[in-house]
Amino acid sequence: MLRSIKYLSRYEAVAGQRQQGGGPSHVAQDTSEFKQLKECGQPPNVSLRDVIWRHLTQDGWRNPGSHARGSGRGGSCRTVASTRLFSPVYRVVESQGAKMPQQKDIVKIAIQMPGAYPQLIQLDQKKPLSAVIKELESPGPDNYALQYADGVQMYITESNRLDIKNGCILRLTKGPGRCAEDLFKGIQSSDSGVRCDSLKELANVSTDVTFAQEFISRDGHLLLVKIVEDAKESNVIMTHTLTGFMELMDHGIVSWENLSTIFIKKIASFVNAKAADASMQQVSLDILESMVLSSNGLFLQVKQEVTMERLVAHLQVTNQQIQTKAMALLMALLQTAGDSDRQDMFAFLNKKNLRQYIYKNIIHSSASVQDEMAHYLYVLQSVTLNHLEPRMRTPLDSYSQDQRDVLHSLRQAAFETETENSLSNERRRSLCAKEFKKLGFSNNSNPGQDLVRTPPGLVALDTMSYFASRYPDAYSRFVLENSSREDKHECPFARSSIQLTLILCEILRIGETPSETGSDYHPIFFSQDRLVEELFCVCIQLLNKTWKEMRATQEDFDKEQPLCPEHRGSRPTFCLCPQPPTQGALGQGQRGTRWTKRSV
Repeated sequence: MLRSIKYLSRYEAVAGQRQQGGGPSHVAQDTSEFKQLKECGQPPNVSLRDVIWRHLTQDGWRNPGSHARGSGRGGSCRTVASTRLFSPVYRVVESQGAKMPQQKDIVKIAIQMPGAYPQLIQLDQKKPLSAVIKELESPGPDNYALQYADGVQMYITESNRLDIKNGCILRLTKGPGRCAEDLFKGIQSSDSGVRCDSLKELANVSTDVTFAQEFISRDGHLLLVKIVEDAKESNVIMTHTLTGFMELMDHGIVSWENLSTIFIKKIASFVNAKAADASMQQVSLDILESMVLSSNGLFLQVKQEVTMERLVAHLQVTNQQIQTKAMALLMALLQTAGDSDRQDMFAFLNKKNLRQYIYKNIIHSSASVQDEMAHYLYVLQSVTLNHLEPRMRTPLDSYSQDQRDVLHSLRQAAFETETENSLSNERRRSLCAKEFKKLGFSNNSNPGQDLVRTPPGLVALDTMSYFASRYPDAYSRFVLENSSREDKHECPFARSSIQLTLILCEILRIGETPSETGSDYHPIFFSQDRLVEELFCVCIQLLNKTWKEMRATQEDFDKEQPLCPEHRGSRPTFCLCPQPPTQGALGQGQRGTRWTKRSV
């Protein structure tokens, strides 16, 4: 049922004349109505959405006479004027039976039409859309469609019409088929201005899947591919072409694997160019990222065409959009690559000091890190730390001479022992067992058994060895202090180190696939080459300090988590939140923390 709201134009004309200082007498036909408006002052601005919501709140529409009538310049006078202004609608609504209860299949919406007044309608969701459009008296209803007027201007179809809610504003526009046909012809025009306008509009409307299906059914995407391959157009036209192509491909109607090698090489050339339009490079990086994520075959082609050198160069520009898209492509390459390729890529990035550059020029730049970039920093952190997963899941091999040598180096770095070569085998075994016990191993006769549990596996051996070699004084002090304490108050270095390494692996989520929405990156990661090992070195010393302050005993070990003041939860919490930017800040931030002994 259609309801004309021509009074809206009249009402807005009154408001417009008031704002311009003119009188509305030539608009208001009723003298008494004009007097009431004049007494009340300028009427409030009314938008189409205001009218819809008045329409939805039925009380005011059904009973115009129930409004309090007052005098003077108070609020009641404004109510009278409002009632008189909307009286044509009251009459229409009452005549159409507005008192009837709303049916569940009826939604009240507004429709904007070109060259005509907007209309309020009660849309019957059971009635075909073609019939609804025909009732709107549109010329050639087959060539028209309804579309959302606000936000994402998506076409209304039989499959998505149930998403329409009360108060929605739709507009009558060209149907997707007719729009696709017009743009398909415009793109092939001999006039460059027409081509540019058509491609610009294509980039906007291609976000709608209904239009995309119509345009692709005419092989419109192949037309865009040809424009790129020929590379004869200006940068502006090429940017619109690439944007439209990307939007069309995002719907998944056409497979990325159908693209030609020539097309891929051309897109890669836009990225590799040292002097190119920034907008064109941005969308080209976006296209290449989608290619890499779509199939292993395209990953190999893109990896061959786009040099890592150029990607790193794009990260060093001041344009944040280029930086973000370059980081997105880099993360796609790292996540898709096999173990061997990934190792080679990381070796190259480490050689270029990528993490240090990110730390100084992206994380600590004058501009704040945007959400999308934060996500890619999180992905880089996750992918890098996941390199430790194989060692985290590998137990110590008692038959490995290299691993046994690392264990004995821990003992030798902590204690000044007699020349072992001069000792008998029995004496040597006894001495080693005694020193491994002082180091805090549970199985002092065969300390490798302590490192059989996975996780943390060999990562625990790596962290202990790193601490002993990187900070020998702190390591010796830790071991000697605890070996000279009373037995019940000594902090077992090896046992504590294994548990601490496990906690670090859990906190840093080593071995977990990066989340598609995660953005929880740690700035300290980008300031250190050996994050896990450096964190361990700080935390093991904090653990020793806490142990002494709490006067903890061996019996407390299994029921205490002295690393963290919060109660143990499903996932350990940690001093990385708030995020410390450097190792020094991490240690400094924890020195003032007071710990208390508690039971679980």
